[in-house]
Amino acid sequence: MHAPHITRLTLSNFRNYAALSLDLSPGMVVLTGDNGAGKTNLLEAVSLLTPGRGLRRAAYGEIAREGGDSGFAVHAGLESEAGDVEIGTGVSGGEAAGDGGRKVRINAASARSADALLEWLRVAWLTPAMDSLFRGPAGDRRRYLDRLVLAIDPQHGQRALDYEKAMRGRNRLLAEGSRDDNWFDAIEAQMVETGVAIAAARAELVRLLAAIIEKLPSDGPFPQADIGIAGDLEADAGRLPAVEIEEKFRQALAHGRARDRAAGRTLDGPHRSDLMVRHRPKDMPAELCSTGEQKALLVGIALSHARLTGEMAGMVPILLLDEIAAHLDAGRRAALFSIIEDLGGQTFMTGTDAALFSSLEGRAQFLTVGHGAVSPTEGY
Repeated sequence: MHAPHITRLTLSNFRNYAALSLDLSPGMVVLTGDNGAGKTNLLEAVSLLTPGRGLRRAAYGEIAREGGDSGFAVHAGLESEAGDVEIGTGVSGGEAAGDGGRKVRINAASARSADALLEWLRVAWLTPAMDSLFRGPAGDRRRYLDRLVLAIDPQHGQRALDYEKAMRGRNRLLAEGSRDDNWFDAIEAQMVETGVAIAAARAELVRLLAAIIEKLPSDGPFPQADIGIAGDLEADAGRLPAVEIEEKFRQALAHGRARDRAAGRTLDGPHRSDLMVRHRPKDMPAELCSTGEQKALLVGIALSHARLTGEMAGMVPILLLDEIAAHLDAGRRAALFSIIEDLGGQTFMTGTDAALFSSLEGRAQFLTVGHGAVSPTEGY
């Protein structure tokens, strides 16, 4: 198991950074500065070194610096036991304005898709916006679950794209009032194949993650979570042969055409599933817990997933923890730093007050962010 780390991060026309080149150390990196200085922007840049839309899920036109050419670029030098590599991503001005696909380059060669980045690194994050994950819409939890799966199963992203494409085709037929069974059969066959594979991958992730969580001390700083998935396909995964699950899903789609036509959309499938989390010590659904308890649950899940990713993918993920220390008491902060250090990967943490990270003096790289510029933090 190795721990890839970014040695140099270079940004061009990214958010509030016209140009930035930053040398980075392995291990923990602490970014401090005023609100709005650009700390989260740096984390967002790193989050784009993996498939998806990054930690903000922003349109590319929003990412490009105002006053620039409407494009942006992120480049990183990466060092790991698998070798050194130069990776980069971005969009040109016209593509950013139209929110087109971003380009990815690895060692100066164009990659077919962002999925190629998963060969070199995995990236995971926690942001303040995720504090409402358990109380928010099911779609947010599905996206979170699918990102957890992607970290250990690089094919999951393509399966999800293929499923969404097929479902959009079915929804168009429904909206048009089509009665063409041949068209429906063909599209639903694609949905069945990819949908069952998505559900199986999710169910396996939950099984593996639950086993990692089970190893946590019952009286630890981050409470054990009981996790599961509310979804017919995921419930059948591991319980029934795949061929039986596929046939059940095929029949559900075929029999549900009239109902779905009235609704104007597909009402069966993994796009309707939900991640369920319970606070084990309190035996309480996560959504009913206090904000602090939900935060502790989420941190515990994230750390367990990082450990799982290291075991399954053979590489420790780069962690992006935005404003992580502000709502943790001193004991939990110390425990968090100790666990991160034990994981052995590179972790970026942000905060407005460097004092919250003072116990890491000599164990972390401290950088001060100030409106488009980054410099070593005085006194650290």
